[in-house]
Amino acid sequence: MRDAMAIVILAAYLIGSIPFALILSRRWGAADPRLVGSGNLGAANVMRASGVTAGVLVAVLDMAKGAASVWLAARVSDGAELPAAAGLAAIIGHIYPIWLRFRGGKGVATACGVFSMLTPAAVPPALAIFAAVVWLTKYISLGSVLASIMLPPMAYALGSPAPAVLAAAAASAVIVFRHRSNVLRLWMGTERRVGARA
Repeated sequence: MRDAMAIVILAAYLIGSIPFALILSRRWGAADPRLVGSGNLGAANVMRASGVTAGVLVAVLDMAKGAASVWLAARVSDGAELPAAAGLAAIIGHIYPIWLRFRGGKGVATACGVFSMLTPAAVPPALAIFAAVVWLTKYISLGSVLASIMLPPMAYALGSPAPAVLAAAAASAVIVFRHRSNVLRLWMGTERRVGARA
């Protein structure tokens, strides 16, 4: 059983590591997102570099790989522990992909897909926080950080299983850490707003 769990977690990491931002940019002949804007392999940077359609498609695919990782684990185990571990592995895979020398995105869209499966009641209010902050400030990074911070306590308050709450806390910590440069730019007033081109 432990071997099966390890295989599922490894598979989730590898699924999370699929760099859709880079794949789609290359397929469409767009600029490599690592070389423009923030250099981040995520939907927001792709949106700035290649347009709204490309950014939305990357976000959807990144969410899908997070959800798929949890779904795969749920087929193998009846408990909450393995899906939570697999979901966290997918997020880590997106942020630190083996294919790209462990330099990936910031994990927000993938985490959205993961926790839509693990903590479905907590995701809508977290998305509402994200949307409200971005609408009011025009900073995607600020919305991402605040929504990530609020997800674990909301998951706990809404009765999510303990492994899912712990996974949410771990994911939140990693996502906030990956946004440290954005936080610094927000503090200095140099962070890019929605609509700014890369």
